Amino acid sequence: MTVNILFILACLLPKTVNGQTVRHDTITDRVHQLQEVTVIESRRQHEVTSTAPLHILDREEMLTLGVTDVADALHRLPGVTLRDYGGAGGMKTVSVRGFGAKHTGVSYDGVMLSDCQSGEIDLSRYSLDNVEQLSLVIGDNDDIFIPARNASTSAVLNIQTIGMPTEDSHPHLTAQLKAGSFGYVSPFLRYEQNFSESFALSAVGEYTYAENDYPFELHDKTEYRTNSRMSTGHGELNFVWDANAFNRLSGKVYYYDNARQLPGVVHYYTNLCKESLHDQNFFGQLLYQTHNRTGWSLKWNTKYNWYGSVYEDPLIPNRNFDASYWQREAYTSAAVLYTPTEQWAFDYSADYSFNNLSSSSPRTVGSRPYRHTVLQSATAKYHNQRLIVLGRLLYSLYLNDAKDGKSARNMRRLSPSVSLSYRLLPDDDLFIRASYKNIFRSPTFNESYYFHYGSPDLLPESTDQYNLGATYHVQSSMFNLQCTLDGYYNHVKDMIVAVPYNMFIWTCINVGTVRVLGLDITANSQWQMTKNQKLELSGNYSYQRAENRTNPESPYYKNQIAYIPEHSGSLALGWENPWLCLSLHGSGICRRWANNQHTEGSMIDGYWDTGLTAWHTFQWGRQQLETRFDLKNIFDTQYEIVHFYPMPGRSWQVSIKYLI
Repeated sequence: MTVNILFILACLLPKTVNGQTVRHDTITDRVHQLQEVTVIESRRQHEVTSTAPLHILDREEMLTLGVTDVADALHRLPGVTLRDYGGAGGMKTVSVRGFGAKHTGVSYDGVMLSDCQSGEIDLSRYSLDNVEQLSLVIGDNDDIFIPARNASTSAVLNIQTIGMPTEDSHPHLTAQLKAGSFGYVSPFLRYEQNFSESFALSAVGEYTYAENDYPFELHDKTEYRTNSRMSTGHGELNFVWDANAFNRLSGKVYYYDNARQLPGVVHYYTNLCKESLHDQNFFGQLLYQTHNRTGWSLKWNTKYNWYGSVYEDPLIPNRNFDASYWQREAYTSAAVLYTPTEQWAFDYSADYSFNNLSSSSPRTVGSRPYRHTVLQSATAKYHNQRLIVLGRLLYSLYLNDAKDGKSARNMRRLSPSVSLSYRLLPDDDLFIRASYKNIFRSPTFNESYYFHYGSPDLLPESTDQYNLGATYHVQSSMFNLQCTLDGYYNHVKDMIVAVPYNMFIWTCINVGTVRVLGLDITANSQWQMTKNQKLELSGNYSYQRAENRTNPESPYYKNQIAYIPEHSGSLALGWENPWLCLSLHGSGICRRWANNQHTEGSMIDGYWDTGLTAWHTFQWGRQQLETRFDLKNIFDTQYEIVHFYPMPGRSWQVSIKYLI
């Protein structure tokens, strides 16, 4: 049997390619193309065998369970805390297990996204229409053949877009139109084609407009959200060139433009706001992968990223707060993988990036800071039928400077991590796993340089995360069940917090210490009732006790950290059938605090948000028409995720998708 090995992006799921079957290799997360072989390691199996918590939502499951957008998808993942400012255009950031959004990396098609100014990625700009899979890795990824930057955060959310067509050389077109409550409309278009056996191209374009003028209750009176209009567009061009069975080159050009109004906080008799923000983002990236028969592999990628934002507030006298910001990044990475045997794999990865930031206003970030970053990781992985062990050492070097004024200090750190998974019984998919990871976060440019806020003397935040868990998977011809249980302990020292210097000036200092104790439980079951009918039940529950452990003499000692709920969870039931597929789903969190001091009036009530999805697919040969209807927040629950930013009540959305 001839074996041709093709590397693809590590987070792609196994799938059928050109009449061949792909098999996932757990030691390196490589994908092998095998002629006339039908053995597939399923996505569920990969989640169960992972040495660190791994949670995956693929395109099919997101449809079955009624996932409507990225924010809804993140609510289905355990240990995730989402900050959502409401509506289609509201900023959405994610933190994992109490670490904060700056400790959560976001990867887009294998390359990390970056924001050197704030350190937080706004996930509202990424729709699910072009996404094949979302995966969340907490700790170290079992895929060791990755850039060093992908291992430099406490958790990574991987966004994998739809792959190229492989069945034929015909052009494939996807056209979709969404419309919904509060002036929401979003057309989407995707073109893809294999021009030869070795070259494929795809192009994506989408546009979204929304008024976001939804009603909400304020002191028993109905008000409407104001200053919330958004108009955003996104386009990207992708290509893949397989020179031969051992060499692949892929690339992406991406552009995003979002002009939106910024709704302000809502108080009684106070709903006036005129702020606006115009974001633009362009990046281009290349990825080259090669492999030879001696066990050596090389992965090289490079990226250039430009990000600009224009903030305006006409209500401020003399427009003193208006400012424009420009970020630039040049990034490259090389990873070398050596697999001397089927049990052992070794990886060395080295990354370099250059970031700078400039502003139109000296009142904001006027020092024009820049940073050189060098990351190096060395990883070893051992795998047999029952045991997986992974160890990694990451070296981080940050060289800071500024063209004007004082620069932040240089930083360097060595960060170890280790994880393992062990099958308890040789013939059952029952595993225990344990992991430890030490990592640190360099201060962002805002934290170091922002006028009357940043401090160049800041130390990096240092984190330790411990995880102990068990996973189980059982499968038959009619039934499939997967369960995970993970307990964890996280510790953050030298936490960066903003404290008041006087009534008008705040500054960042290293005084914070946070301890987090938590528990994550997930379960997913599938029942193939008949040939054409399937039930899927999925749920998760998270407990997080995230305490301020900075000063035992402080009245705020052991207070729960702001915006982190102790209890959260979700539940979804999907029924696939030949007539009308249905999904009933909900997610919710308990009450939490809007600040670390737990002052009077800062308590935010808990909520449970329930939704219903119905869809049907019509098929005519190669053509397919998918219709879908979503009813969100069925019971019109009034709630907030961020204090004084009300979320939409009951709303609807309908979509029609045509594929050829």
